Amino acid sequence: MDVTPLVPRGRQIINSYGAGGFLVSGERYEGSLLVFPERVIGFAPVRWEDLTLDHLHDVITTDPRVELLLIGCGPAIKPLNSDIRAALREARIGIDLMDTGAACRTYNVLMAEDRRVAAAVIALD
Repeated sequence: MDVTPLVPRGRQIINSYGAGGFLVSGERYEGSLLVFPERVIGFAPVRWEDLTLDHLHDVITTDPRVELLLIGCGPAIKPLNSDIRAALREARIGIDLMDTGAACRTYNVLMAEDRRVAAAVIALD
């Protein structure tokens, strides 16, 4: 029995991650990414410590609004800068921090459920 979720045409699904990038809807991307149901954007931070609020501008300003941002911190969960947390809260965007692999898997499930989700994922080597 096939249990693969049905994904509407044109939606971005994360097929795999590792080796410094991601395979999203069959296309290979190098480096970290912002993944929305409708599009993929290169994401500047190479390391978790490099993340700033400016890197999340597209998440905060996208229309329709993102309800939940999954942040893949790399190989392990790390604390989020309080300024970034406050800005996302002010924009009414929920946040869930997890390792990059868990963020990719969770994004796929929520996106298939037609949730307004985005993933900010740090690439793994």
